Amino acid sequence: MAWMLIAVSNKYTFSIKAGIEYVNIPEKRAFHPLQSDTVSVRIKMSGWNVLLSRLNPDTANIQVDLSSLSTRNYIVFSNQIGFINRQFPIDKQVISVGPDTLYFDFSKQTQRKVPVRVPMHIGFKKQYGVIGATRTNPEYVTITGPLEDVANIEYLETDSVFGTQVHTDIRTVSNINRKQRTNVTIYPTFAEVTIPIGELTEKIIEIPIKVENERRYTSVRTIPSKVTLTTLVSLKDFSKWTARDFEAIVDLENWEENGVKSLPILLTKVPDYVKVIKIEPQNVDFFVRK
Repeated sequence: MAWMLIAVSNKYTFSIKAGIEYVNIPEKRAFHPLQSDTVSVRIKMSGWNVLLSRLNPDTANIQVDLSSLSTRNYIVFSNQIGFINRQFPIDKQVISVGPDTLYFDFSKQTQRKVPVRVPMHIGFKKQYGVIGATRTNPEYVTITGPLEDVANIEYLETDSVFGTQVHTDIRTVSNINRKQRTNVTIYPTFAEVTIPIGELTEKIIEIPIKVENERRYTSVRTIPSKVTLTTLVSLKDFSKWTARDFEAIVDLENWEENGVKSLPILLTKVPDYVKVIKIEPQNVDFFVRK
C-alpha cells in the first residue's frame, strides 16, 4: 500500500496525441498546413493521472496561436508553451510538443457563400413524419480561405439533429460542422434549424397512365388505363394533392427490346414529402395497332 501511494504521488512524463485547433488566424493570409493536424504532447503529471490516462485514453485538442504568421510561415511550439499550459489542468504541465515547428504554405485568400444542410437521425411517433422542407437561418454561410479549398466546398452541414418519438416541429440551434477544415473561416458558426413535423394519413389517388415511345404505332392502349396509388400525405395537406401532381408511365421500348408481355408502371413525378406505399397494378397489359 505504501509503495502504491508513493508510486501514484511521484511525477512522470507521459505523451498523448492531440489534435490542433488554430486561433488568431491572420485575416489577410490564407494558409495550408504542411504537416499532420495531430501532434504529440509531453506532459508532466502524477502517477495517478498517468494511470487514469492509460485507463481512459482520449485524443485531446490544443489551440495554436497563429498571430505570428503575419510575418513568417512557421510556428514554434516552444514559444507557446505558456499559452498551451493554460489549456490544461494545473496538475498537468506541458513540457514540449512534437514536432516543435509547424510550417505553412500561403496562397490567395477568397470568400464565397455556401448553403447550409441539416443531417438528421429522427425516430417518429406512429403516423408522424417530416411534412416540409427543413429551414435554416441563415440559409447560407460565408466561408473564407485558400482558393483551392474554398472552391471545393459546395455546402456545409450542421451537427446532426437527433430525436425519438417526435410528433411536433423541431426547433433548435446547431453548430456548423467544420469537418477538420482548420484553415477555412466560417461565419456565422451556427444556424437556427426548423424541421416541420406533422401527422400523416393515407390517401388513394387514381391517375392516368401515359405511354412513351409510342410514335411508331397508330394507337397504344393499356389495360387498365389508370393506376391507383396509395400514398402517405400530411393531414393538413390532404386536399392539396391531386392526380395532376403525379405522373405514371409505361415505356414501349422495354417491349421492343426485351419482348415482355406486360409493362411495369414507372412513377416519374411525385410531390416532395409524399410517400407512395402501394401501386396497383404494378404491371399492365397493352394492345398495339401499327
